[in-house]
Amino acid sequence: MSLGLLMIANLLSAQENVDRDKIAASQSGASSIYFETAEVNIPLVGPGSFHHVQECQVRGGLPRFIAKAKAGQELKVAFIGGSITQANFGYRLQTANYLEHAYPNAKFKWVNAGVSGTGTELGAFRIKEQVLDYRPDLIFIEFAVNGAYADGMEGMIRQAITSNPQVEICLIYTILNGQTASYQKNEIPQNIIGLEKVAAHYNLPSIQLGMEAASLEASGKLVWKGNAQSVGPDQLLFSEDGIHPTTAGGNLYAAAIARALAKMEMVKEPQNSPLPKPLITSAWDNATMVDPAKMDLAKSGWQLLNTAEQPNLKKFSPWFSEVLSANRPEASFSFRFKGDMIGLFDIGGPEVGQLEWLIDGKPVKLNREKQGSFSYYQTTESTTPDALNRFNAYCNNRYRGQFDVLKVPDGIHVVTVKVSAQKANKTEILPADKRADIQQNPAKYDQTVIYLGRILLRGEWLK
Repeated sequence: MSLGLLMIANLLSAQENVDRDKIAASQSGASSIYFETAEVNIPLVGPGSFHHVQECQVRGGLPRFIAKAKAGQELKVAFIGGSITQANFGYRLQTANYLEHAYPNAKFKWVNAGVSGTGTELGAFRIKEQVLDYRPDLIFIEFAVNGAYADGMEGMIRQAITSNPQVEICLIYTILNGQTASYQKNEIPQNIIGLEKVAAHYNLPSIQLGMEAASLEASGKLVWKGNAQSVGPDQLLFSEDGIHPTTAGGNLYAAAIARALAKMEMVKEPQNSPLPKPLITSAWDNATMVDPAKMDLAKSGWQLLNTAEQPNLKKFSPWFSEVLSANRPEASFSFRFKGDMIGLFDIGGPEVGQLEWLIDGKPVKLNREKQGSFSYYQTTESTTPDALNRFNAYCNNRYRGQFDVLKVPDGIHVVTVKVSAQKANKTEILPADKRADIQQNPAKYDQTVIYLGRILLRGEWLK
């Protein structure tokens, strides 16, 4: 499944096709992990005057982070989430800018682990490499609009606390088209309720970022979704597609964080309680992703490509400095692991093909299943393997990140991944209005190339 398709599957049914295309178009590259606020002209937001008792649940607060910031220490702050986090003015840059002004003597380093269109399931696989390995003092987690899969959220939190019991975590909840109505009725959007239970269980602060926007919309001062022509002179345009904030919308989100931080300054004593028992599951505690360049793979027909040297792939180099690539059928690699999930985080494009999977030497069928908002393939033994297609409807003359996960029986397995000789009908996969390029350049699409950036594991890779 592509990153965009995963996100689209979890949107409200009222989301229009034109908006889905806008969302899909945003899944086209990686952002640098480190960022600086001085690089762009960032609006300076303040807390403002909005007040709602439910906007921030302080709980254990962020006492270690705030004490260090006031003392002028060096601090590292990480943001992990979907496209709203990855975007420059969704809230992240404004929040970083606010913190630098609120604590001018502190020395900040900023980490952007936003990956468009992804939820907490991929977040649980990638949080170690893209966040925890940088040893942050504070982690903001934003995943409410991308499925809000509570099991994956708990896995991210448990991994973070296990990695560093001193780290502080704040959950932030963005919203999408139609959800302002919940706040206007003094209700919490349904998808956020499960995440709030997880936050409460681990005594973590959380912030409802959309409450002020909902209040302004109710008073006629804000248009949630529209364009420059659809707003009046005294109105604010929050978003163009019902999800991704304009700069003005991102300012509202960041102002909610500023208000919450002011409330959290009241908490002086850090919590020192041990990691509690899981609220839902500990299954995601050992989710991770592994660079295939660092694995002892038994491989034939695969090679490592430096993404910075590949014109179509270099924009993904912040995620993958190299990709494991093959371009002919029957090319294969194998590895051993102990666990119950495997997957791949790769790059899709016009020329990508399909993959077949063998588990312990036996081909498998891939049955699409779903647990809440988490979609995966359940594997079952078969005499003829199913092919996992890496081409999708948004690979029309463009390249984009994507991932898929397969569930296997818990245990030790030998996994073999093979480029399939089967070819999908790519013309049929593409919508009718996106077939011009394949019709003009059929040879570009008539290939079976794979660009594998990371192998996903819920378990342990065995050398």
